[in-house]
Order: sequence, then C-alpha cells, then structure tokens
Amino acid sequence: MKKSILLLILGIFLSSLSIAQDSRYLVFEFIKVESTQMYDFIEYKDFMEKVYQSAVNDNKIAGWDFWSLHSGNDSGEFQYIAITYFNDPVSMMNSLTEEDLVKYAMLVNPDMKEDQVKEKFELALGTHDLAQRAYMQQISNTNDNFNMKKGVLASFDLMKAVEGKFQDYEKAEKEVFMPIHQSRIEKGLMGSWTLLRTALPFGSEAKSTHLTMNMYKDYVQFFNAMEYEDMESTAEQRVAVEKGLKSRDQKWVYLATLESAVR
Repeated sequence: MKKSILLLILGIFLSSLSIAQDSRYLVFEFIKVESTQMYDFIEYKDFMEKVYQSAVNDNKIAGWDFWSLHSGNDSGEFQYIAITYFNDPVSMMNSLTEEDLVKYAMLVNPDMKEDQVKEKFELALGTHDLAQRAYMQQISNTNDNFNMKKGVLASFDLMKAVEGKFQDYEKAEKEVFMPIHQSRIEKGLMGSWTLLRTALPFGSEAKSTHLTMNMYKDYVQFFNAMEYEDMESTAEQRVAVEKGLKSRDQKWVYLATLESAVR
C-alpha cells in the first residue's frame, strides 16, 4: 500500500515537472504573532521585503506576497499569510536556504556584516511562529490582467476533495466554476481567480487538497460580488454547480488584505 502511494506521489511530481513551464508553484506560510511582538515582527517583515526583492532580481524566486488576515478558522490561530512564488517544483522544494537569505540581506544592506545579518535572523525567530506551511501548484486560472498592488482583497478558500472524487472536483472547478468566475471578471465583479492543488502534505489525512484564490480590487467589488445573482444561468448549469459542490468540502475561508507584493 505504501509503495502504491509513493508511486502515485512520484507520478504526480514527474507530471508536474513536464508542465513546469506552464504553471506556478507557491509556498504558503501561515504566521502567528503575539501582540507583544507585533512591532518587532512588522519591522522584520519590512526588512525581509527588501531581501525577497533581491531574490526576485536574481531570479531565485518569482515573487513574494504578504497578506494580513481579517477572518478565518480562528482569529488567534494566525494573523498573516506569506506566499513565495516559484517557476518550477524543484525550485519550490529547494526554496531559499539560510545562505541565500544572508547573501540577499547583505546585498540590500551593504553596511551589515554577515554575523550581524545572522544575528538579526536569529532574533527574528522569537517574533513569530510558523503555524503551517503548504506547498501548492497552480493548475487553472482565469484570463485577466489583475494588478496585484497593496490594498487589494483576497478570499483564500481551502477545499478538500471528497474521497474518490478528486478528479471530479478538479473537473468541476475548471469546467463549471471557472467560467462563472470569468464571467464575473468581465462584468467587473471580480479581479482574478486561481485554482491550486496541494503538493505537500499528500494523503487522506491532509486537512485540504486544494485552494482557490479569489481576488478583488477593493471592498466595493467584493461586496457587489457577494450580492450578485446570475439570473441568466440555465437549469443545466445549476445542476452542474450543485454536482460540483458535492465533490468537495469547503474547509475554511480566509479573507485577507495585501500588505506587500514583490515582483
């Protein structure tokens, strides 16, 4: 049984390699900060924003976002989400090493010596707790030119495909729900939509198997989208939507504001 599972994971990974040029790979980090450490953490975040910009300039990563949460599973569980973008799965799994971070930190802070940078990183560990990390692959997205700038809103919807309906769920997202989101974008009710598949952890005990990123330029667009009802949908389309909803369990929805975007 274990051998079959390992072969399945290997097959998915090799398949990911073959389409790496057409996809993005994202690492989500869910961060918890105690109220007494908030000031020091924000200072560290501003410092790291410059470090990640240096990594982007060196083509080590494709981008980095920092989001503050407004709602979700438990407001005390974590308050921030950081997303690092990669162009292929190997880069995602290798990520940024301590040596990389020190190098890029010294590039953007030429007055700092190596031991000072390492000390800053060491002290920063006490300002926050990495509550959870998720490795994900983008598998579908809408056609749009959404501008990722500070202040935009996102709804991060964590999904778990019903056991035995993994392929049915992905098919429903791509063939049923994505056209609905595309229509909303064209009506000015949404900015962007992306479907991600969880790469790690993988297995029946995973809390979620997929995540959708729903982007809005501001609260006006967000609430207009929530109130919108598509009166033009056919009975056949409504049946397809209902069937698609039964193929997954929506675990949690996190509403967040973009604080920083490095590209």
